[in-house]
Amino acid sequence: MTSLPDFREASYGAPYIGLLPAGPRDAITDVPGVFVGHVTLADGPVQTGVTVVCPTPATAADTGAVSPDAQWDPFRTRIPAGAAVINGFGKSVGLMQIDELGVVEAPIALTNTFSVSHVVLGQLRAAIAANPEIGRGSPSLNPAVFECNDGYLNDMQAFSVTEAHYAQALANAASDFAQGAVGAGRGMSSFGLKGGIGSASRVVETAGATYAVGVLVLSNFGRASQLTIAGRHVGPVLDARLAQPEQSAAPERGSIIMLVATDAPLDARQLRRVATRTAAGLARTGSVYGHGSGDVALAFTTGYTMPHDAMGRVAPAALVPDAQLDPIFQATADATEQAILHALFAAESVLGRDAHVRRALADVLPDWATL
Repeated sequence: MTSLPDFREASYGAPYIGLLPAGPRDAITDVPGVFVGHVTLADGPVQTGVTVVCPTPATAADTGAVSPDAQWDPFRTRIPAGAAVINGFGKSVGLMQIDELGVVEAPIALTNTFSVSHVVLGQLRAAIAANPEIGRGSPSLNPAVFECNDGYLNDMQAFSVTEAHYAQALANAASDFAQGAVGAGRGMSSFGLKGGIGSASRVVETAGATYAVGVLVLSNFGRASQLTIAGRHVGPVLDARLAQPEQSAAPERGSIIMLVATDAPLDARQLRRVATRTAAGLARTGSVYGHGSGDVALAFTTGYTMPHDAMGRVAPAALVPDAQLDPIFQATADATEQAILHALFAAESVLGRDAHVRRALADVLPDWATL
C-alpha cells in the first residue's frame, strides 16, 4: 500500500491545505484593508463574546496602519459584497439587503444567537454617532450581524453580550488577532470538540495581477464521526475516544459562518459565486450541511468602494473576468478548509455551564496524522 505523504505544517500545528501560498499571517487580515477585533467573556457559565471583521478600502491600508482608519465611514463608503446561504437554519441580520444591493455598510459582527439584537444596537448607535441623520433624513442602516448557537457551553439566557462589547471589539480591531476559543468563538463546538474562530489566507495570480484571498470562520458544526483532517477520515476514532453516545446519535444542530475577503475587483454577482465556493472547503472537513445547521457565507472585496451619496454615474471598477475566477475559487475552498482546521487546532479545552466541557482537538487526537 502506498503511504500517504507527510503533511506540511500550517499555523497551530495544523496541516497545510493545498498548493497555493499563504499570506504572511495566513489570516484574513492578509487582505489589504481588513482588520479583526475580539471581546471574550469567560466567567463560569458565561463563555461567549463578540468578533468584528472590519473591511476598509484597500487604499486606506497602504499606509501600513495596524488598525482601521477612524475617518473611514462604512455607511458612506460601502464595500461590495455577496452572500450565499448553504443551509439556512440561522438568525443572521442583514442578509436580505446584502443580497439585493450587493454591499455591506457596517463592520461585520459575529456573536451568539441570543446576542444578535444587542450587537445590532451597538452597530446602529455607532453608525448614528457618525451620521446623525440615519433614520431621519438619511436611509436606515443595514446591520451585518451573524450568529451561531453556543448554548452547550454558554448560558445564552444570561444575555451577557452588550452594546459596549461590540464597541470594544471594534476598537480592538487590528491586523494581528487571536484564533481558537476567543471572541464569538469562545463557546462554540465543532465535531464534538472545542471549535471557535479560525482564519487563513491564500495568494493568487490571475488576470495579470496578484491578489489575496482570506477567510475567517466561526466554527460551530459537525458530528464527531464526520471529522476529516487533510483527507484523513479520523471521525470514527474521535467518536470512540470522546465516548459520548448520546451526542453521537443526536442530529446535526451546529452552524458555521464563513467570511471571505479579497482585494480582487469583483462585483456582487461574482462575490456571491466566491461565497458559494466556501462549501467546497467546508465539505472537505466532513460536513454534510445537516438539517439543523446554519451554514452561511459572505464574500466582500476591499479593491474598490461604492459611494452612498452618488448622484450621478459611478465609474465601474475593471473587474476580473469570469473566465479567470478559478484561482480565486481554489483559494476560497483551500482557505476555508484551512480556517476550520485552525479553529480546531488553536482551541483550548473549555468548561462551561452546568459542568459541560468541550475538549481541544490537541488533547483528544494528538496522533491524528498517524491514524
